[in-house]
Amino acid sequence: MYRRKILVAISLLGVCIGGYFVFNFYQIFFWSNTAFNNDSSYIYIDRDDTIDSLENQLLPLLKSVDRFLLAAEKKGYSTRIRTGKYRLVPEMGNNEMINVLRSQKLTVSVVFNNQERLEDLSTRVADQIEPDANELLEAFYDIEFLDANGFTKENALCMYLPNSYNAYWDATPEEFRALMLQNYKKFWNKERLKKAKKLGLTPQEVSILASIVQKESVKKEEQFRIAGLYLNRLKKGMKLQADPTVIFALKRASNNFDLLIKRVLYKDLRLNSPYNTYKVKGLPPGPITMPDLSAIEAVLNPEQHNYLYFVVSPSKPGFHLFAKDLNEHNRNRKEYIRWINKQKIYR
Repeated sequence: MYRRKILVAISLLGVCIGGYFVFNFYQIFFWSNTAFNNDSSYIYIDRDDTIDSLENQLLPLLKSVDRFLLAAEKKGYSTRIRTGKYRLVPEMGNNEMINVLRSQKLTVSVVFNNQERLEDLSTRVADQIEPDANELLEAFYDIEFLDANGFTKENALCMYLPNSYNAYWDATPEEFRALMLQNYKKFWNKERLKKAKKLGLTPQEVSILASIVQKESVKKEEQFRIAGLYLNRLKKGMKLQADPTVIFALKRASNNFDLLIKRVLYKDLRLNSPYNTYKVKGLPPGPITMPDLSAIEAVLNPEQHNYLYFVVSPSKPGFHLFAKDLNEHNRNRKEYIRWINKQKIYR
């Protein structure tokens, strides 16, 4: 009888111990450990993060960070954390959270438009993904990459088309650059390449001309006419004489791209620069801004006309007066000069 009681006691003790371990196991791995009430919370893990820095991010989100760390150690995650953006939702247990942090990396929407230079683009992109601006800029200007894909340092901006892109937050500069190249090649499909060839332009030259069109007018309905005008000048061997190229040349010469110039002066036209289309025939060596896709389409599908000159319209701000000959243009220009002087815009 006594022996039987001992066996029963041992059995009960085993059940209790087993129950404790089962309870503890479920508590550590499967019980809800989230402490937030919103629909979701996001974790950003960068290249320099460790389990310790991750702990600081999780502290306000979890009921027990210690239980999470214990589960992470048991699952081998604490020494193999992975970079990226991840989404946590309420009622998650540690096991589920660790599985998410291991394999459910999210993309972010990277948006940019009309950046004037790659320097501006790198800063804009760095605000949205993990690499910093210097790392991105180094990748953007990488000579081997540019040579291999038919670009130069001057026209490299052509590869980056303004849009919204899905990219991994922890994408390396090279991975992000590859994504941009992939979308660039997708944009320049057979139809667009055929149109560019018909105009006698390369895709890069189309973008360079589109950048001038973009700076001349943001009015989409007028961009097709301006594109046609500049193409007319190119066909006739005339200089483009585009004021926005002079403004870009002045900024470049002063190394001050925050310079605000509202009026181009005669003395500015004498500036020696490959971007000054009053002195240099043909297109400049690179874009003077990142053109909208609408401006690229305007160049590829220009309005057919005989206009060779244009000037800002005093009576219709944002639009222009077009002329087919120099006499008509000079009349329009006098009207514009009277208006700009009246506005007291001298620079």
